[in-house]
Parts: sequence; C-alpha cells; structure tokens
Amino acid sequence: MRALVTGGAGFIGSHLCDALTARGHEVFVLDNLSTGRFQNIEHLDNVTSIIDSTLNKEIVRDLVRDVDVVYHLAATVGVQLVVDAPIQTIQNNIQGTEILLEETCRYRRKLLLTSTSEVYGKSMQAVFREDDDCIIGPPHRHRWCYAASKAIDEFLALSYWHEKRHPVVVARLFNTVGPRQTGRYGMVIPNLTRQALQGEPLTVFGDGQQSRCFSYVGDVVPALITLMEDDAVNGEVYNIGSDHPVTIEALAKLIIERTGSSSDIRFIPYEEAYGYGYEDMRHRAPSLEKIHAAIGYAPQTSLEEILDSVIAELRKNEF
Repeated sequence: MRALVTGGAGFIGSHLCDALTARGHEVFVLDNLSTGRFQNIEHLDNVTSIIDSTLNKEIVRDLVRDVDVVYHLAATVGVQLVVDAPIQTIQNNIQGTEILLEETCRYRRKLLLTSTSEVYGKSMQAVFREDDDCIIGPPHRHRWCYAASKAIDEFLALSYWHEKRHPVVVARLFNTVGPRQTGRYGMVIPNLTRQALQGEPLTVFGDGQQSRCFSYVGDVVPALITLMEDDAVNGEVYNIGSDHPVTIEALAKLIIERTGSSSDIRFIPYEEAYGYGYEDMRHRAPSLEKIHAAIGYAPQTSLEEILDSVIAELRKNEF
C-alpha cells in the first residue's frame, strides 16, 4: 500500500511513518517543516519526502493520485504559535484541509483527518463525548482560532461523506505525547522536562489545577492505522487519548520526581505567558466508549512510562 502522510515530519506524523513502513507500506510525506523536522524521518528507507505545503494544490493532486490512502496531520499547532500567528493558523488548517478533501474525493482515496480535543471549547463538563456541544470563545480572543478552524475541518470532512459518500474518518486527539515532541510552541511535557533536567524552575501557568489526559504516541498511532483500515468507521468522529486526568501541578511534581531534579515550581499568570484575555479549558478528558466499541482501543501506557521515555530521549540528545 502507498500512503500519503501530510505533516509526516512532525511529532505524531513521524511516528505514523515509522509504523507504516514497519508494515511494509510505501510512504510519501508532505511537510513544509514549519514545525516538523526532517531528522524525525531521515532514518526511514521507504519514505519519499516532499518539502511543500498542503496549500499547493498541484503538489497535493499529484501525490493523492499516486497513493492509496491519505493521513492528514498537517496543521498549525502549539498554543504559542496559534496566539502569535492566527492568520497562518486559520489558512493552513482550513484551506489545507479543503484542498486535501477535494483531491482525495476526486480520486476516491480514503482520508483520515486528525482533529483535536480543542474543538470542545470551554465547556465545563469533566468528560467529553463525540456528540457533545462545542462552546468556543469569541473571535477577538485569538486563542480560539485553532479550535474553530479544526471544527470547520470536521464539518468539511463530514459534509464530503454526507453529500458525496467520500470515505473519511475524523480522529480527535487528546494531548498526544512522547519522544520527538518539541516544546517550541508551548507543549507542556517537553518544556517541563527540559526545565527539570536543567535545574530550572518548572513554569506552570495559572494555578496548576487545570487537568489534562496525556496519551502515548505509541498507543495513538496504531489506532489511526486501524481507523484507516476499517471502512465501517467512515463518516464518524472518534476521540483518541487517555482517560486518566492529572493536574498540571501534579504533572510538574511527577516530572521532578522522575528526573531526580532539585527544581521547584513557579506559577505564572496566563496573561504573562500569552497576553491579556487568554482563556483555557479547566478540564479535558475524553470518553473512549465509542472508539473502544468500534476498534477495541484502550490506552496501554502509563503516564510514568511516558515521562520516562521523554526524559531518556532528552538526556540522550540534549544533556
């Protein structure tokens, strides 16, 4: 099988390329390297890399025509980048997905769209199901443009299924983490881990009582592949992640413990980090009932194991 992975040089995309090539598939990567790194995939033999954007319609058309399936992971990601570059965020996320859907529909290639737990917005509930309402903040708070743009991506994908029966499936990812994830744009685990290893204070935004569920990339990637291979899931949206929440303060303490660091924790107001009016989701945990029923998915890797893998990589490569 020949697969196209947009954003394939990124964190999750590169792990997906690892898994696909291990299964004997030929992989084409389309990545503009804005947040991805060629080093993430240079060790793979059966991968052809194209350094360009999903906004290049001619390149996308040529690639889609010559593959069997398309995994669409390319997007503007990271809280800091979204806040700093809202135009880029909206254009990349919406226009790129529109082009991928048009071309995969043209050649009838199944498309898996990776979306995000951010689409649930700022609802106060503790656990999110795929059919829950999405409550997104006002347009003048740029933090929400990522959530809104990914929600539009989902609307587009499901509309192609509804109107044209184009085979698509949407995976809403909840805080996927692991080796190769960069902290450049605000990713919490690599940032806190690096600070702990350097003996610096661990910077926790707000009061640290906001909670998240962190899922291991090695658990998420097989689920993406299974969704692609199963036509019974076409036209559906699935949460993928862990359902074990942890507060960010507790996460920071656990990182200090696992690294053996003498660092302390420094709490920083959101306004100092991201500017006035920044809003965050207090809690974010997925219901996994739907995806478990569909493909038997359940997270396998504990948070301690995830942190140990990230710590080991950072120590090997940077310290």
